[in-house]
Amino acid sequence: MKAAKKKPVIKKKAPPVAKKKLVAKPVAVKVAKVAAKKAPPAPPSMASQGVTVDDYVAKVAPWQRTIIEKLREVVMAAAPSALESIKWGQPVYEHKGPFAYIKAHAAQVNFGFWRGAELDDTKRMLQGEGERMRHVKILETQVIDELTLAAFVKQAVALNDKKGDPTKG
Repeated sequence: MKAAKKKPVIKKKAPPVAKKKLVAKPVAVKVAKVAAKKAPPAPPSMASQGVTVDDYVAKVAPWQRTIIEKLREVVMAAAPSALESIKWGQPVYEHKGPFAYIKAHAAQVNFGFWRGAELDDTKRMLQGEGERMRHVKILETQVIDELTLAAFVKQAVALNDKKGDPTKG
């Protein structure tokens, strides 16, 4: 068999393209207005759903209920003008802004203060390492030091009187 002869491939050049002179023309640019991103609506608070501090207390363990009821008494005796409500999923006490909260955990009940770092704590009961907030951990078998906790409440209220709402700055 004879091998077929290959024909040489001849490459053709493309015809030259006429070059156009580019002239810059001013172009009006439309700026699209970007709609401001809105944060999604906050989920309804427990308070707006009609949840009360009594409802919160009813859902905790019996030993926690005893502690929380005692803490409520301490707060209302030391700060009778305080407003009690559910905020951030827990009982919160306010006087010119929040000053204290109660939070039930599995092993303890925390009694916290927004300006806890500024409270006079000679017994070193307050825990926490942030710039502002501190809390007292109360365990099931612990005796509640009502006098010291009442003093913390009074100091916290006085700080809100002097400095205003701690959540605003």
